[in-house]
Amino acid sequence: MSNFAGKSKQSGFTLIEIAIVLVIVGLLLGGVLQGQQLIENARIRGAVNDFTGVSTAIYSYQDQYRRLPGDDGPLATLQARGGNWATITAASTPGPNGLLAGAAVANTFTGASGEHIGLWQHLRAAGYVAGDQTIAAAGTILPSNPFGGQTAVTSVLAVGLPLNTLKVCMSNVPQAAALALDTRLDDGKPDTGSFRASAGTALSATAATNYSTAGVYAVCKTM
Repeated sequence: MSNFAGKSKQSGFTLIEIAIVLVIVGLLLGGVLQGQQLIENARIRGAVNDFTGVSTAIYSYQDQYRRLPGDDGPLATLQARGGNWATITAASTPGPNGLLAGAAVANTFTGASGEHIGLWQHLRAAGYVAGDQTIAAAGTILPSNPFGGQTAVTSVLAVGLPLNTLKVCMSNVPQAAALALDTRLDDGKPDTGSFRASAGTALSATAATNYSTAGVYAVCKTM
């Protein structure tokens, strides 16, 4: 009796099956990219709202108290308002003059001090901005922005915007988002107009000449 071993057949993917897999992968990648773009667009819209919201809060404070938040005081007068005001620790020094004092341009985000701290305590105590009005630490008092950085208000010379002009600034803004914000709020150029930007994590006194540098930007918009 002879033994006969039949040949086993090994079948691979057909061209149709490979095509189907490639279509599915393409759809998945397209969905992921589209989802990322939606998230980024939402962050940009949130940043636009924050620029407007902070400016509105400051104008509302000035309308109510006839002083610039942070440049209001003395401290005893503020604490005498009671409620949230009783727990604040910052007021204008040496006295109200219509400007914000106490932070160099490079320390706008990481080393907020003086009236730049008082501004956020006053806005929170007055109910114009959400947050804990008792916070006075430079590293934690500034609110976060939609890009994971910080939002600050300053009157120093920054990104080419004049000294003693109030500016709302944000750190850690990705390159594409910085350009999108500039295009939406101004002229799309980092060194002209009311919206300016500098490359890097720290705010600079001068603006970048273009948005060609990959990475993050610090941006400011005049109020």
